[in-house]
Amino acid sequence: MAANIIPETDLSKGDLWVFGYGSLMWRPGFDFTEQVPARLIGEHRALCVYSFDHRGTPEKPGLVLGLDRGGACRGIAFRVAAARRHETVEYLRGREQTTNVYREVMRSVWLENEARQRVSALAYVVDRGHVQYAGRLSLTEQLRYVQQGHGRSGNNRDYVLSTVKAIEAQGLRDPQLHQLAAMLHEG
Repeated sequence: MAANIIPETDLSKGDLWVFGYGSLMWRPGFDFTEQVPARLIGEHRALCVYSFDHRGTPEKPGLVLGLDRGGACRGIAFRVAAARRHETVEYLRGREQTTNVYREVMRSVWLENEARQRVSALAYVVDRGHVQYAGRLSLTEQLRYVQQGHGRSGNNRDYVLSTVKAIEAQGLRDPQLHQLAAMLHEG
């Protein structure tokens, strides 16, 4: 399956902004010059991707986040110096596109700083036509996948709890993820 990537000519020139809404919030893995709380409108954070690699296997899938249609998402926008743009994009493609479940897109995000400016940021949006798209699962189903998931990046439980901690560090709450985290602590 071909990768859903942006042609190099369509990537912004100058500094690159990257929007993180899941593990990128707590483990970006690339050099950046600035990080700013940000809001993306038109897509929301959801545990809607079966993980066959990082947090699960095809035989025992985990469940990871994707940006899915509708709503809004608060996360972190990372500014990457222009000189590091190419290596950062290559790194992100190697990390996010192992199974091509995401579409690499440029999206407008609103920085939640004093300037309140809008920037164009690289983001990874779930491909609803991909076999790994889980859609909207009940909390019980999410819990089952998260409890069983373990892949090359570790267990799925740690991924969810680390993401909740990163969301809280921004002074935010994600009701669905927080409810799942509470269930994971009980189990």
